[in-house]
Amino acid sequence: MALIKKEKPGPGQESVWDYPRPPALRRCDKRVRIILDGQILADTDAAQCVLETSHPPTYYLPPADIDLQRLQKAIGSSFCEWKGVASYYDIVSNGKVYERIAWTYHEPTSTFAALKDHVAFYAHVMDACYVGDEKATPQPGDFYGGWITSDLVGPFKGEPGSMGW
Repeated sequence: MALIKKEKPGPGQESVWDYPRPPALRRCDKRVRIILDGQILADTDAAQCVLETSHPPTYYLPPADIDLQRLQKAIGSSFCEWKGVASYYDIVSNGKVYERIAWTYHEPTSTFAALKDHVAFYAHVMDACYVGDEKATPQPGDFYGGWITSDLVGPFKGEPGSMGW
């Protein structure tokens, strides 16, 4: 295993290395917004976030606060040992189809029951994803769905050299 140089949190920051494994679920106390193709895709004050060692939070938004008309069920699924079977969505926006860019757990494990039917989105395709008033940065890599904000320190899973963590 590669030696990991963990960053020290400053005032008002937290380290993703203090997040647990298995992951924890926490209600987000900030407004979460997603903009795609210049239009609001989602806007909520009721997001849930999953916190896992070495990962920035992954935000799950309630369906009532998402423009569901832009989501289409995608083919395929994946399995998370902690949350269960994930189903995917394509997003259709301004005549474009963004494939498998969002996911949900229709029957999550009991520990993650609050995520039922909530939807998470990959930030790298969006115009902007906001946590509070801050524009988040996508977690590095194509696989992970976390959002990085200035109150977090890493390093973050997905960065070059992190495959063996």
